[in-house]
Amino acid sequence: MKSLLLLASILLALTACSGEGPTTSDAVIESSAAVKPESDPAQQINAELHRHIAELASDAYEGREPGTAGEDKTIAYLVKEFEALGLQPGNNGQWFQEVPITAVATAHDAVLSLRGENYTADLSFGDEMVVFTQRQMPVAELAASPLVFAGYGINAPERGWNDYADIDVTGKTVVVLINDPGFATQDPEVFNGNAMTYYGRWSYKFEEAARQGAAGVIIVHETAPAAYGWDVVRNGGSSAKIGLTAENKMADTVAVQSWIPLAQAQTLFAAAGVDYAEASAAAARPGFKAFPLADISASVTLRNEVSNKISHNVAALLPGSKYPDEVVIYTAHWDHLGVRPGTDGDNIYNGASDNASGTAALFSLARMFGEQAQPPERSVLFLAVTAEESGLLGSRWYGENPIFALDKTVANFNMDNIAAGQIGPTSDIAVVGFGNSELENYLARAAEQQGRKLVQEPFPEKGFYYRSDHFSLARVGVPALYLTRSTSSDEHGPEWGKKRLEDYIKNHYHKPSDEYDADWDLRGAVQEVQLLHHMGSELASNRDFPKWTEGVEFKATRDATMNQPAD
Repeated sequence: MKSLLLLASILLALTACSGEGPTTSDAVIESSAAVKPESDPAQQINAELHRHIAELASDAYEGREPGTAGEDKTIAYLVKEFEALGLQPGNNGQWFQEVPITAVATAHDAVLSLRGENYTADLSFGDEMVVFTQRQMPVAELAASPLVFAGYGINAPERGWNDYADIDVTGKTVVVLINDPGFATQDPEVFNGNAMTYYGRWSYKFEEAARQGAAGVIIVHETAPAAYGWDVVRNGGSSAKIGLTAENKMADTVAVQSWIPLAQAQTLFAAAGVDYAEASAAAARPGFKAFPLADISASVTLRNEVSNKISHNVAALLPGSKYPDEVVIYTAHWDHLGVRPGTDGDNIYNGASDNASGTAALFSLARMFGEQAQPPERSVLFLAVTAEESGLLGSRWYGENPIFALDKTVANFNMDNIAAGQIGPTSDIAVVGFGNSELENYLARAAEQQGRKLVQEPFPEKGFYYRSDHFSLARVGVPALYLTRSTSSDEHGPEWGKKRLEDYIKNHYHKPSDEYDADWDLRGAVQEVQLLHHMGSELASNRDFPKWTEGVEFKATRDATMNQPAD
């Protein structure tokens, strides 16, 4: 919890940088429209970012968890600020797009029992395993479900890869590795080499196992291929699983989804007479064949509290002056992880960088578009989406229920965690999913005006392209760009910047310590906002519909949407 002294210091800092009087979460907060113009536009953006991050990441918002009082406060704040900026309700006269969600809270007293003729283990929640379900039912269970090692759990016919070939896993529990063979081999000819594909994401592992008829999944956690430590898995698994409300109660998903740490996996494989290192190495080579882990089976009963709620995307619109039915969309997720009862010490996951920073950027962009001498010819939609932390649910709902027709949706620009590491100005800008679309041409021109160049994201192995809301738009065909801060600090060099970002990921990402600090250096985030405005402004006033690069998995969907034959 923040002390009153610290809160006071933050408020004084905000007063100094914005020219406004002190604010508190309990008082009426002056709007962005009231910010006095600065002689330097960058200073104005900087002040806006500081003020909005400080507010949205305060304890008063209780970690902005969907379906809680924290959501109510958050969306009210968003509407107030968008209204003050002169924007219109973006969903056919409504500020909100309702997103039906179901929360499944699993009791943490479940025990994952592993049994074989010569092996017995009872794993408890926390340090030994994490277990949950997406099924929207009071009970989910495995009953003596045989274990099968299915390598990376990938079925990719276009790559000639099928870990499920020649084995029936119906009713069984598959044990799979995180990431994909490209990361394991570092061979650019295997999948995408070091850069993670969607096949490497944990969500894909669960999805494919369900398609194969499996009853359960156990993912082996290793820090390097997962891109985060066990504490992230444990923290993520400790909260209710939120999904879009499903008529079939998600009965088509596997009954039990789980993770185990590496040490537990090594013990399990040894008990089955298998060397884990050899098995994982074999799984990265073409022709791998899945196999049973001896006679070992898994049993667990999950008792769940199921609750249905309505969460909200917030949609703010600047209508186009000539082509109002065509739209450029800016997205940022407003949600974070909420409050975790039982956590020692500070138990509020404030999510200052993730993603109060991206949400704050929406306000600066809206102001900048509204102040243009020539208003945009196409509409611009500022979409603050819910439940990103639960699996991109709000953006997924929008993609499946778009406000604007998909063939009239020009592009999506996404902002997530733009304050991560507070690296400051950089001479380059990193593109997540480098080479995916023609949007990068717009980015290159905007970056050139800043004297900067485009580079590949610093950690392509972490699969960030599949981990934020642009992916929900991309998978329905909309060209989507997600740029991130480079680690090449102008003032301190690339190694310093890399260490800053690594420190954030290790020590603050998805932890209560992701808190606002008035001393944050947000100059890099300001650069990002300016780039995003430049690109969107250009696209909103021309007749271009950017295309996906040949061979990118989203191109065929876009071609079909636009009634264009695939090349």
